Amino acid sequence: MNDLVREHTALDAPDLEWLHLLVSEWQLLSDLSFADLVLWVPTRDGTRYVSVAQMRPNTGPTSYQDDMVGHLVPRGRRPLLDAALDEGRIVREGDPEWREEVPVRVESIPVRRDGRVLGVIARNTNLLTVRTPSRLELTYLQSASDLAQMIAAGTFPFPAQQADMDASPRAGDGLIRLDPDGIVQYASPNALSAYHRLGLAADLVGHHLGKTTAELAPERGPVDEAMVKLASGWAPRAFEVEGGDGVIQLRAIPLSPKGTRTGSLVLLRDVTELRRRERELITKDATIREIHHRVKNNLQTVAALLRLQARRMDSDRAREALEEAVRRVGSIAIVHETLSQTLDERVEFDEIADRVLAMVAEISPGRVTTRRSGRFGVLIAEIATPLSMVLTELLQNALEHGFGQDESGSVEIGVVRGRELITVTVQDDGRGLPEGFDAQQAGNLGLQIVRTLVVGELGGTFDMLPAEGRGTRVVLELPV
Repeated sequence: MNDLVREHTALDAPDLEWLHLLVSEWQLLSDLSFADLVLWVPTRDGTRYVSVAQMRPNTGPTSYQDDMVGHLVPRGRRPLLDAALDEGRIVREGDPEWREEVPVRVESIPVRRDGRVLGVIARNTNLLTVRTPSRLELTYLQSASDLAQMIAAGTFPFPAQQADMDASPRAGDGLIRLDPDGIVQYASPNALSAYHRLGLAADLVGHHLGKTTAELAPERGPVDEAMVKLASGWAPRAFEVEGGDGVIQLRAIPLSPKGTRTGSLVLLRDVTELRRRERELITKDATIREIHHRVKNNLQTVAALLRLQARRMDSDRAREALEEAVRRVGSIAIVHETLSQTLDERVEFDEIADRVLAMVAEISPGRVTTRRSGRFGVLIAEIATPLSMVLTELLQNALEHGFGQDESGSVEIGVVRGRELITVTVQDDGRGLPEGFDAQQAGNLGLQIVRTLVVGELGGTFDMLPAEGRGTRVVLELPV
């Protein structure tokens, strides 16, 4: 619609925004009318019309099998469009049109904003299935007529109350028609069923909807007064009511077709099962986060016990082994701490990698700097946990074996992430690999852990080779 309006018409940005607001709401008009809607806007030179939007009804057969958006018709070919645009009124004159042996009643509704007619809605009703209308259909048609008059007067849609049409109730979900005092004149079967689920034992017709709704809701006090007013349809608002065994979502639309309030339209939908599932998901998410939090606490406790035990060891080798275990446990704890703060089992791994870098850098024997280039991005927990351990082992190995007590240098993690593969390099400028070193056969515990996690758990590849110039380069390729 944006492209068509800008290319063919003289409408400005506020006018275009008004058309967007109208199109976001006009599914309701289409359903209440049992008719197709096509929005026609005059071109910049005034000689033609361009169709910029189209809507088909959910409540009846369509009048257009083809998509009409983008069609251009010269002025004069459709007299009803001309009359509605020039006179600023709803035009219903004329006999039905025949389209592919289907009679179609055509009406034109001017779209007004700030006293100007921006375009015309062509309302096309398929008359092939016309029969004696029921009370529900008559209520639909009367409500559609009121909305059409409000569109022609520029009082609908409501700019300050744009509805989310994906979440908002639709006409078929449940409809209630109120008089100016908030008394129910008609309630569709779906609407009545929804109120029965709230606990209503009687019929709705003849009762004040606001007071009835407030009595069914468990709240008392000031909330009651607000709910009475909202459910009476005095203002365009959307809200939810919970009572008995049900939850219903309501949307009130005040009707003022001729400038004076004649009543209200209330759309409603039973969302009991939807809200129940949402609560279950919230409870499940909270439980998962709490589990990650407790696992993190337990791992930190284990790390503290290992650290305490290391201080009591007389053997340097035993002490170093326990300190390595502390760092391994710590890397897993970092992942669980991050998972405890998210709503799903996904983590921003760059933060974890930086924390692992900082943790391992504490063991640096000399003046060795650590840094990261590239981004890991978001990873699922099944990848993040083993990858954090792999990085811990590789960084620890580089710092311990690549540099002496007083040596300086650098260790860098490089990341290149593609659509299906992530390549991680850990490179240092230290002493390099010993003569005849084979990364696939080395018996070092840290490298055994790396091989097991990378190949066995992550399904990737692992290689360690001399870096260009000086040092060691480790390359990991992991599917993500």
